[in-house]
Amino acid sequence: MSDDVDLKPELCNCLAVRQAARHVSQFYDQCLAPAGLRTTQFSILAKLKRRGPMTINALAREMVMDRTTLGRNIQPLQREGLVAAVTGSTDRRSKELHLTAAGAARLAAAIKGWAKAQARFEAVFGAERSRELRAMMRAVSASELADDLAAAAR
Repeated sequence: MSDDVDLKPELCNCLAVRQAARHVSQFYDQCLAPAGLRTTQFSILAKLKRRGPMTINALAREMVMDRTTLGRNIQPLQREGLVAAVTGSTDRRSKELHLTAAGAARLAAAIKGWAKAQARFEAVFGAERSRELRAMMRAVSASELADDLAAAAR
């Protein structure tokens, strides 16, 4: 690495994305708090409702999360009976995560807070900019950044 690299924080893409993500997550967490969920927990329940039972590895890939981090987020959901780990239907060695009736009810209760957060976000940034931001963030998540880095390291 060259010594003349400009390390100004305002030029770092990663820092900007992480700060924005923390800011938005804290706001959504406040809106979801009355339902007793945090943003990541809401996302897990919503994904299981939309997609149906999934293995933890499949869910981790879908959520672009490390498997162990996802596991730590699932534990309180299991303790509260919102998610159940069941022997896999196609591979008995695997465990599938299922949304329970209690989990579906909690998710339904949280949707009001989520909708409030969505509406406020769009009121501040506009519907079009919000749509563009989501599209850009999906493109970043689907990009081959890590793949390129892994290939370069070989």
